[in-house]
Amino acid sequence: MYEGFRSLMPSGLIVAVMAAGFHNPLAVSLCLAALAGTFTFKAIPLVRHVFISHGRFGEDKLKKDKPITPESLGAVAGVLYFFAMFLFIPVPFIRWFRESDYSLGEEMSFPHDKFAQFLGGLLSLLSMLFLGFADDVLDIRWRVKIWFPLIASMPLLMVYAITYGGTDIVLPIVLRPLFGTKLLHLGGLYYCYMAALAIFSTNAINILAGVNGVEAGQALIIGLSIVFNDLLQLHNNPSRADAHLTSLYFLLPFIGVTLGFLKHNWYPAKAFPGDTYCYFAGMVFAVVGILGNFSKTVLLFMVPQIFNFVYSCPQLFHFVECPRHRMPSLNVNTGLLEASRFKVDKVGRLGWAMLRILEILHLIEIRRDEQGKPVDANNLTLMSLLLVKFGPMREDSLALSVMAMQALCSCLAFVVRYQLVHLVYNEAEDDRH
Repeated sequence: MYEGFRSLMPSGLIVAVMAAGFHNPLAVSLCLAALAGTFTFKAIPLVRHVFISHGRFGEDKLKKDKPITPESLGAVAGVLYFFAMFLFIPVPFIRWFRESDYSLGEEMSFPHDKFAQFLGGLLSLLSMLFLGFADDVLDIRWRVKIWFPLIASMPLLMVYAITYGGTDIVLPIVLRPLFGTKLLHLGGLYYCYMAALAIFSTNAINILAGVNGVEAGQALIIGLSIVFNDLLQLHNNPSRADAHLTSLYFLLPFIGVTLGFLKHNWYPAKAFPGDTYCYFAGMVFAVVGILGNFSKTVLLFMVPQIFNFVYSCPQLFHFVECPRHRMPSLNVNTGLLEASRFKVDKVGRLGWAMLRILEILHLIEIRRDEQGKPVDANNLTLMSLLLVKFGPMREDSLALSVMAMQALCSCLAFVVRYQLVHLVYNEAEDDRH
């Protein structure tokens, strides 16, 4: 019994702090994030056997003994995230319930727009979590599941249309003389852009995957980067406080469950995230970017994912051979990971032109036989490129390398956003990025 009480003490302390700071939604969100992370960490060992017994498992192919590891456990992190978020729903609006003059009459001051945005974001996230788990179970084809984020983002886009409705973009200073205006009205094209952001964000996490800890690790760095940006904006731009507070309310519990999950997903992994977590994580970033009107900043923090997608395009669009799994390969003699490769003997003229451009840019390693005829090349992924440039490495070292690159790109993004932005936008006039 003593052990049971001791295990509950951290959670009880968090609940006590949350109750004491109930008047501060940010403090409550932080406490719920800690609770969600704690429960995620404790729940995964309890449900591992359940997933395995129901066939949700796979071999860890980058280990010599190929251990059986439960898959789709990102669903556990997602469910606990929603537990925290559903408990949090009334907190930002508690002062409106406390006001004595609150009524259902015409003078109602309740912020329905803000409430609708919050619920719309949650609905999109819940839809994406469900569709991601459906993909894990049913193994849906890429040409079908690539549209899942579009379906899941519909509630979010509808709420945006009803509450914000703005489809103007701020033009860079150099383009303003060309268009004769500071704002360019995009109309329906702006909604296409937001839908494309949702599709890219979810799939970008999913295609930079396959190594223990890399999916949750990159998502953690991106989430922390956006949180730091939100805190800077709260200090520097109080007029945009509501947007960045909403972003924090969505991100803090996500960081909490990601930390709890990463402990079990780190090398050697005891749990795999599956498409469930990847889609869910990407949609979190799309939701905060759209609701907060700072989608360009979110994309700045996803430069490695953008690079990985562009770099992968020759394979993704089948200009060259694209194996089903492009993750690194294990050298059983050294225990190190090496870049996986694909054959280039059947590459067409256009595909070969792409490979030649990459070779000139030193972004690909093409191996040739003694006669100089191309034989194979490394798969076009960021992880394979890191292994080509820095040599074979341990699995955890590769995951750390990806996270380090993500963190470095986030630092550069802050430089661009807060120092170089003045060269492109007039900060005094343009406060939405």
